[in-house]
Amino acid sequence: MITVGLLAYDGMQALDLAGPLDVFGAANALAPGAPPYALCTIGLHPGAAHAENGLAVLPTHTLEDALPLDTLLIPGGTGSRVVDADARLQHWLCERATRTRRIVSVCTGLYVLAASGLLHGRRVTTHWRFADDIARRYPGLRVEADRLFLRDGPFATSGGLTAGLDLALALIEEDLGAPAALEVARHLVMYVKRPGNQAQFSAPLAAQVQGNGRMGSLVEWMLAHLHGELTVERLADQAAMSTRHFRRTFVAVFGMTPARFVERLRLEQACLRLTGSRASIERIAAGVGFRSSDAFRRAFRARYGATPQQYRERFSS
Repeated sequence: MITVGLLAYDGMQALDLAGPLDVFGAANALAPGAPPYALCTIGLHPGAAHAENGLAVLPTHTLEDALPLDTLLIPGGTGSRVVDADARLQHWLCERATRTRRIVSVCTGLYVLAASGLLHGRRVTTHWRFADDIARRYPGLRVEADRLFLRDGPFATSGGLTAGLDLALALIEEDLGAPAALEVARHLVMYVKRPGNQAQFSAPLAAQVQGNGRMGSLVEWMLAHLHGELTVERLADQAAMSTRHFRRTFVAVFGMTPARFVERLRLEQACLRLTGSRASIERIAAGVGFRSSDAFRRAFRARYGATPQQYRERFSS
């Protein structure tokens, strides 16, 4: 069996612990034979650990009597910026790292793992809101904020909250294969098994958060006209602005040029169509506004590190 330990501490985010725990638990429930995972919670001290929302979790073990682990998962939460300074915990993490196959952080659990020094020089991600602070505190880390999750050697890190579910599914796929991971995703009624290099913020969601007035409604119009020519001039005209003023305003609101935003929007919509329909690659490319399937394939590979067909085969249910 694959032993997975989940750290529990005061001030953790309950979903960061319970979400992955339920994903691994579902894998056990759906396994045709013996359950593949032995699951345990590990407290810093005897007694209950209290999550941010008041939920009390009674760990099955403490640091002193924890079982040998294949995988260790560290949830995030406001308490992560307290226990990261716990010298006893950091010593335990460094000692465990020498004999644990995978050490995983969810959301701001990265603070705990980063404080150990184990991640120096490695690529990491975390909740987008805390990425700049992590990069400032730990300049030796290569922080990539625009990722759901990523893996660097024996370490895996993820973005906020639900990204921990995606990471847990990826670990199950690594252990048991893609069919098992997809079956767990279907069982938990997850919309889609998302790849780690998908952005934490989709372009339409970013528009809802950042845009307002003409800019907010412009993105809705863009989504309805992806198949057409979305030049800066046409977008500026739709927003009733001069081209020069529109370009400056767009960059100020969304932090990227209109051309880059349009490509991101097109590629995200292509991902949805690849996994949600059986349309040909050529038809999808044309439907999201690429002039040729070759141009679409090049842009898709540059963004996601895989061809459209590989993406469909891996992530379609």
